[in-house]
Amino acid sequence: MANPLRRFTFDLDLGRSASEPKQTFSETQFSEATADARQEGYAQGYSDGENSASVLAARALATAAENIAARGVEMAAALDDARAETLRDAVGLAASVGRKLAASLIARYPLAEIEALIAECLSTIDNAPHLVIRCDPALADAVKEIATARMATSSFAGRLVVMGDPEVAMGDCRIEWVDGGLVRDMSAISSEIDKRIAAYVAARGAARREEN
Repeated sequence: MANPLRRFTFDLDLGRSASEPKQTFSETQFSEATADARQEGYAQGYSDGENSASVLAARALATAAENIAARGVEMAAALDDARAETLRDAVGLAASVGRKLAASLIARYPLAEIEALIAECLSTIDNAPHLVIRCDPALADAVKEIATARMATSSFAGRLVVMGDPEVAMGDCRIEWVDGGLVRDMSAISSEIDKRIAAYVAARGAARREEN
């Protein structure tokens, strides 16, 4: 007689044939599989971390390069400014020394430049009716003697007028005739020197910037 309870024992694996053996893992195999998984995970994590570090290092290097480039530009500009300032100081010092030497020479030889100017005028104003010379009052008599002597060796036959003018500085003079005149003014000459120095320094600075 068949056992009526056998149909309810549920001891069959419906997904596997009766002859297929069940797959089982020993504790050693499980440990080895776990270790392999752990090693694989560590290797992947290390690789990801290394890639992240490389990206961060590249970014840091790029930032550092940008900072160095910016500092380089700043240093170059500062160097150009220093060079320009040095040039201005050097040229300014030379001009200052030149002014002092000129003032010293004028103090020692106040008539030298005036005589040269008179000689230049008398060689070009043959038909002028008169010649007026304005100078420092202290030099009026000496200037008149110089002009008279120069007239004797020139073709100028007009009237000579020498006037002491307190507004004319020592060593300066103004020579006037009907259709012209000449002026020697150390103050104006000094201003012109300053303008030329400034133009020279500016031109050198522009040239250096173009080279860079």
